[in-house]
Amino acid sequence: MTDFKNYSVPYQIAPEYTQKVAYFSMEFAIHQPLKIYSGGLGFLSGSHLRSAYELGQNLIGIGILWKYGYYDQTRNQDQTLKPEWYEKTYSFLEDTGIKFRVTVHDVPVWVKAWYLAPETFNSAPLFLLSTDLPENDYLSQTITHKLYDSDTAAKVAQCLLLGIGGAKLLEELNFNPDVYHLNEAHGVSSVFHLMRKFGSKEEVQKRLVFTTHTPEEAGNEKHDIHLLNKMSFFNGYSPDEVREMVGFTGDTFNHSLAALRFARKANGVSKLHGEVSREMWRNYPNIPEITHITNSQNFKYWSDKQLYRFMDQEDQEGFDDRKWYLKKRAFEIVADQTGKLLDPKVLTIVWARRFASYKRAELITRDIRRFDALMRNSKYPIQIIWAGKPYPLDYNAISVFNQLVHLSKQYPNMAVCTGYELTLSKRLKQASDIWLNNPRVPREASGTSGMTASMNGGVNFSTFDGWICEFAEHGKNSFIVPPANYEAMHVEDQDEYDLQKLYEVLEKEILPTYYDEPDKWREIVQNGMKDVIGFFESNRMAKEYYEVLYKS
Repeated sequence: MTDFKNYSVPYQIAPEYTQKVAYFSMEFAIHQPLKIYSGGLGFLSGSHLRSAYELGQNLIGIGILWKYGYYDQTRNQDQTLKPEWYEKTYSFLEDTGIKFRVTVHDVPVWVKAWYLAPETFNSAPLFLLSTDLPENDYLSQTITHKLYDSDTAAKVAQCLLLGIGGAKLLEELNFNPDVYHLNEAHGVSSVFHLMRKFGSKEEVQKRLVFTTHTPEEAGNEKHDIHLLNKMSFFNGYSPDEVREMVGFTGDTFNHSLAALRFARKANGVSKLHGEVSREMWRNYPNIPEITHITNSQNFKYWSDKQLYRFMDQEDQEGFDDRKWYLKKRAFEIVADQTGKLLDPKVLTIVWARRFASYKRAELITRDIRRFDALMRNSKYPIQIIWAGKPYPLDYNAISVFNQLVHLSKQYPNMAVCTGYELTLSKRLKQASDIWLNNPRVPREASGTSGMTASMNGGVNFSTFDGWICEFAEHGKNSFIVPPANYEAMHVEDQDEYDLQKLYEVLEKEILPTYYDEPDKWREIVQNGMKDVIGFFESNRMAKEYYEVLYKS
């Protein structure tokens, strides 16, 4: 029986990882049945918790139990995207019996804590907060209904719950962390609880570290300081006290800057993102040095072990047969969803991740004549699959998704899938020969989908951004859109340049290699598989967080 009044991590702690860490994140992608994530941030935190478990680290996760998850991606009658929200129930979560109150908008709100035990999905312990309780009025119950609620006040309340609620939960558990780790700035309200707990900013700074995931200043969460004050975000401190504490002037509260001002250490999530972050914040005084710890993904969870075994045994026939089988199995899902029956022998390009404008999902289709010729090429046939969730109120991204759906009706070798969550993500990575990734440089902080594509025999084809800069060797383990002096380009020029270069590499290098030089293609695939586990496996990342960020 777990003692939730004097909680300790229930597995043996390795001697190098004895420091107690509380890891705050708005979303965690641990396993398909637990739908409390939207995209990359959750995939990262999920792999982090899995590696913490594998390494025996003294770390627990603090998150929120989203009653309706992010959203369920279904279709309208014409196949276009339809977001829906269904109630989720989980028999595998344990009721801790812990209830406490946080103040939201000057009203006490009851909070309940649920527990995901380590042995359930092989992850570090995870505590999830919920306000969906009969003791609360309906508005308070809705705080934990939808991940990233579109209503501003609701979003503020969610951040307050993660931060102040999470810090209070740790006291209820009597789990006194040596380190409070904010994975993105959603939980920054915790510092206002910790100020009262420890009595000074210096004492809080001794214990707080911060990971930023945003590559541009405009992307950092900001709110009006008076709105936050009305919402009780500052835990009883006045706006003037907060301004002095955080070093702000004016009425805009920048969540990331506040987290940096309270952190003793901070990091970006790739080498390039570390450089971008240092440049972005260089004119702001009183922030710690921003280092980088490159994002990674968990090998045990994501990789196809048989593919690796055939590679290690140098059984090339077995390797090819396994990849053929993985493609065929994934294509059953595609056929079930879309009625398109794809061919495992044909080069398969997959573009699958969160739909956001800077990721340019439809880039390859923008030259429609060239795209049409590519899709009808009988010498070097291809097939393309798209999948991913736009934010449910990002109408521009939804429009791009729907344009692709309508375009796919013209081609038997083009499919657009819905329900892009952990299971479909893994299947599509196994289906991919080419994992296409074309964000606008330098907008991608890290990106991790290509790592797990490599772990399943997919070759990355990417613009030179995020983690790719540390991984890619063009023509050896991946293919790269040749970078240009993007800073000197207008957005339209950058898009046009990348589009033309993308087609050049695809038509002149990728297609001929795949069809005319199968041994060389297999070598590129296997080089990627080997190189990705060297540095982009999350056990390395979890170890590095202890050595670089948590160490005092």
